Amino acid sequence: MDVGTHPTAATHPGGTVLTSAPQDVPVDRATLAARRVVDALLRTDRNNANLDRVAEELNSIADHLEEHAPEVAERLIDMWNGEGVTRHDPVTGPENAIAPPLVLEGLADGSVQGVVTLTLPYQGPPGHVHGGVSALILDHVLGVANAWGGTSGMTAQLSTRYHRPTPLFVPLTISGKFISKDGRKIKTVGEIKTADGEVCVSVEGLFIDKTVPRPR
Repeated sequence: MDVGTHPTAATHPGGTVLTSAPQDVPVDRATLAARRVVDALLRTDRNNANLDRVAEELNSIADHLEEHAPEVAERLIDMWNGEGVTRHDPVTGPENAIAPPLVLEGLADGSVQGVVTLTLPYQGPPGHVHGGVSALILDHVLGVANAWGGTSGMTAQLSTRYHRPTPLFVPLTISGKFISKDGRKIKTVGEIKTADGEVCVSVEGLFIDKTVPRPR
């Protein structure tokens, strides 16, 4: 993340949207449809006689997309140009079908926050969110919190505590906050809460002030 161009709590007002909002453009509409297909496949009747036809049509769509796909190296350069990963990451990216996607705002108190409802593709225990999915979301949110705090780094350690099962199908508030920086070590915290304020997952993150060069 290029902190030099990213909004921070010192330069922008509370309520600033820090992630790429879905747009009314073909790629976002196609990604939204793909997300709907993934969810519907998990919910449909396993004895649905039309599933072979569904597979043929989905493979035809994949063939068409692959025919129009540039080389990976070229695509990576395009992905990391401008807004970079914010449109493609697996948590907030509106162009990534596996992202819920989560929209995050920077708050005046220095924290970042967003609300998301997770469904069957993110299930771990019956009716609840997979623990790895919770860690994935919090890792990303802490990275955004670091940027809002005016710094950035690579994840070195993520200490995750699961207080109770995180429910599917209900709004969840995801938050993160940059706490301190000591040399190259960055400390950040975050949590996932239900609408009534009950903490499901909390996390303490250690990041190292180091970045991987963007593809060029």
